Amino acid sequence: MQDETVRPGTEPDAETLALARRVFQAARAGEGEVLAELLRRGLPPNLRNEKGDSLLMLAAYHGQLEAVRALLDGGADPDLANDRGQMPLAAAAFKGVVPVVTLLLDRGAAVDGRGEGGRTALMVGAMFNRTEIVELLLARGADSFLEDGAGHTALSAAEQMGAQDTPEQLREAMDWRARQAAQRATR
Repeated sequence: MQDETVRPGTEPDAETLALARRVFQAARAGEGEVLAELLRRGLPPNLRNEKGDSLLMLAAYHGQLEAVRALLDGGADPDLANDRGQMPLAAAAFKGVVPVVTLLLDRGAAVDGRGEGGRTALMVGAMFNRTEIVELLLARGADSFLEDGAGHTALSAAEQMGAQDTPEQLREAMDWRARQAAQRATR
């Protein structure tokens, strides 16, 4: 998908800057109808701010289901990472917003998607003890053995962060998967 980042060095006029602030605020505030109308009028669905955060990233991070839906309907890329390698799915996992995570997955977000060196949504959900998110991502096929740029898996990241429940949840899921693989191997 096309990247419509506003780049430094270009000097938009005051009216354009005010519109850009309003559009990004609409994503944060969950103004799905406003975003849908702007997208119909030609707003680029993958518009990004100076940090590389897309409208979808901001809506997902703030748990704004209707804004996420409007942006996806308008063609936003569910796997567009920001400048820090963070993905919309991981942002929603961080906040623990199950309906947003579900919608992103239903609309094509890669369950193990991440930018360069970034963490997967499973890693983020596990780190912040989001048991429902971890359960959902595992059910959708998330790989608990993947490592981030620092070599951490979802389990080691959760343990390092002192998460209360997700380390055991991940261990149980990993044990179950190992038993399933062993059973398949003996058939």
